[in-house]
Amino acid sequence: MLTDSHMHTTLCKHATGEIGEYVQAARKKGLKEICFTDHIPAPDGYDADHRMEITLFPSYRDTIIKLRRNSRNPAILFGIEADYYNGCEKFLKKWLVEQDFDLVLGSIHYIRYWGFDNPDERTVWDSVDVPETWREYFDLLRKLADSRFYDVVGHLDIPKKFGYRPDNSLLKDMVAPALDAISKAGMAIELNTSGLRKTVKEIYPSLAILKMANERGIPICFGSDAHRPEEVGYAFDKALKLAKEAGYTQYVRFKHRKQFPTKLPS
Repeated sequence: MLTDSHMHTTLCKHATGEIGEYVQAARKKGLKEICFTDHIPAPDGYDADHRMEITLFPSYRDTIIKLRRNSRNPAILFGIEADYYNGCEKFLKKWLVEQDFDLVLGSIHYIRYWGFDNPDERTVWDSVDVPETWREYFDLLRKLADSRFYDVVGHLDIPKKFGYRPDNSLLKDMVAPALDAISKAGMAIELNTSGLRKTVKEIYPSLAILKMANERGIPICFGSDAHRPEEVGYAFDKALKLAKEAGYTQYVRFKHRKQFPTKLPS
């Protein structure tokens, strides 16, 4: 009975299926609550091929808010996935607070001009210093948390998507400052099951990172990162098991950007 807090629509240009199909899929899986978090529009042209146009946002907003008002099974929440990148601050600082979001999911998909999780740019990983790339990513993640724009960090260790990862002995020192910043900001992190559908075949974040997060009292939520209706609530049984293995006994749900602690189901 977990909430799926990470779902997309066709407006992002790389998802399929109608919104109603996502709702029906959630109902069939017994999910009582879902949150649409499509990719935020970016007026500066950032990553235009993978997000909605600013002119289409009112349609997205009105559709989801109408569903939020009328749907009870499942309950619908209105969210957005907002990328953090150098230069995003000017738009996000004002625009995010003007919307009636239930949840703002923060994510990183670019290191400078490289879409490091884009399959079309995967081969770049063969020519970079992997540990240094991870350090740069987690430095950006720390800045994301310090911005105070977001409620949740999405797919926290997404650099592992294609299987490129540093030695475990290096992981703690590069991740700790970002987790400290997330904790200080009062944010949650997402257990994102889409990693199980990728090359790495692993939930984001790893058990080691999740244990570090729990030690800092960082709350968790759950997301499928669904881009197709059949992915809604994907492998939540495995995500629940991972959460408990890391020592968690509760997760958080969101409403109007406020956290509501909820006991994990048995």
